[in-house]
Amino acid sequence: MRYLPLAFVIFLIPLGLLLAIPAPFWGGAISGLALLLSLVGGYDLFQNKSAVLKNYPLVARLRFLFEHFRPEIRQYFLESDHEETPFSREQRALVYRRAKGMEGLRPFGTLRNVNEVGHEWINHSVAPQHLPDVPFTVVFGGPDCKKPYSGSVMNISGMSYGALSPNAIEALNQGAKTGGFAHTTGEGSISKFHRKHGGDLIWQIGSGYFGCRTTDGQFDPVKFTETSADDQVKMIEIKLSQGAKPGHGGILLGAKVTSEIAAARGVEVGVDCVSPSAHSVFSTPLELCAFIAKLRDLSGGKPIGFKLCVGHPWEWFAIAKAIKESGISPDFITVDGAEGGTGAAPVEFADHKGAPLREGLMLVHNTLVGLGIREDVKIIASGKLISAFDMCRVFALGADSCNVARGFMFALGCIQAQACHTGKCPTGVTTQDPGRYKALVVPDKGARVSSFHKNTMIALREAVSSSGLSHPNEFTPHHLMIRINSREARSAASQYLWLEKGDLQADETRHPAFTKYWDRAQSGSFSSVV
Repeated sequence: MRYLPLAFVIFLIPLGLLLAIPAPFWGGAISGLALLLSLVGGYDLFQNKSAVLKNYPLVARLRFLFEHFRPEIRQYFLESDHEETPFSREQRALVYRRAKGMEGLRPFGTLRNVNEVGHEWINHSVAPQHLPDVPFTVVFGGPDCKKPYSGSVMNISGMSYGALSPNAIEALNQGAKTGGFAHTTGEGSISKFHRKHGGDLIWQIGSGYFGCRTTDGQFDPVKFTETSADDQVKMIEIKLSQGAKPGHGGILLGAKVTSEIAAARGVEVGVDCVSPSAHSVFSTPLELCAFIAKLRDLSGGKPIGFKLCVGHPWEWFAIAKAIKESGISPDFITVDGAEGGTGAAPVEFADHKGAPLREGLMLVHNTLVGLGIREDVKIIASGKLISAFDMCRVFALGADSCNVARGFMFALGCIQAQACHTGKCPTGVTTQDPGRYKALVVPDKGARVSSFHKNTMIALREAVSSSGLSHPNEFTPHHLMIRINSREARSAASQYLWLEKGDLQADETRHPAFTKYWDRAQSGSFSSVV
């Protein structure tokens, strides 16, 4: 029975030839197709690389065919509206509608089970505010910042040119310019495609120091000064780690290093572009603070911050102690959750490395509050944020602003094909193949990027006003409710422990993370005190 399909197609060859006498076209077609399938089945029968093909010649290829299209079949036909793998159909549809300026109303009530454990909501007010149609902004810049930046509470997260296509970068920056929000460059530095439309830039500097490096990959203060002087560059972000693959370096193979990528990163064309797993400029928390001060001075006083996905608690506490001891504060800290990630990452890192956004955000917020310096340092939350509710949640947990990556990719037309690392992105968003990315029309997609931001801000304004507030930064843990069992729901204020201002200055706190790890941290090293 295993070989019956192969025997059948072999039998069709002479049958087709006989049929060709009265019907030449159909007979020839049947014989030709049967011959082709017979050759494929014969190869399967005598090859030695796949046991399943050898045991089930021809038929087993259906298995591989269905397996190849399984993600698409599941995503389009079998997946429920709320199944986040990694983004649900509902989430993607929300972005598409807002990017296209379509109606976003839902008839007949929610599709969610509001009694399910883990369900969350934001409390509303019987005295809602009537807010003017003005953008929500936040000012980045602490006491030592000479050129503070007033930016939107929702900006584009770091995605490098090289990871994204030139047309995608152009469209994102055009949308940022039109919509009045900022575009984070990613560690691949600033390319000509970032500059073309003049949108505000947050220049991200990673361990490869692309755009400000020497020929041997070290930090070059002269190149940094020249680039940071550009008025388009509003803030500088030091990348310590990212949610998708924290503690993991990267490499862009030489074959992919085009002249445009080489020019942006300050490397040679055709040579492997290596991003180490750790910075070479600093190796201790105090040295990190000194680097922050140096960049602030070289940039003429622009806001300087860093991005991290929280890992060992004592390492973050060491940074916090160094900030307090040195008196050098970053102007902002971007907390990236482990659920974030636009680029490809090893499965173990994507699934099991780094703290999720909720835990990382609360830890950073609590630490700064406990040290009494929360007012000087803005916190940017990043990691799987799509809707206005997602933003309200992180505002309630301590964020001042949000960075969004994949949401803006959806606005560009991404269909979640999950082929980002193959160079065969079907929509031209994450490929360097001109034949593919030229299908991404910059003016049209730039308008969609701007529209997604605009309509999300409208939804956020409605959420803020309905809670009786005037700005997202007025959300507190008391506004966020979380169902913990079938009969009980609690606010984030009562479900989690929160530090009061100055708690850590007195070295007294009831928070278990600080009780266990705070004394192990030291400002002069990232290592734990045993």
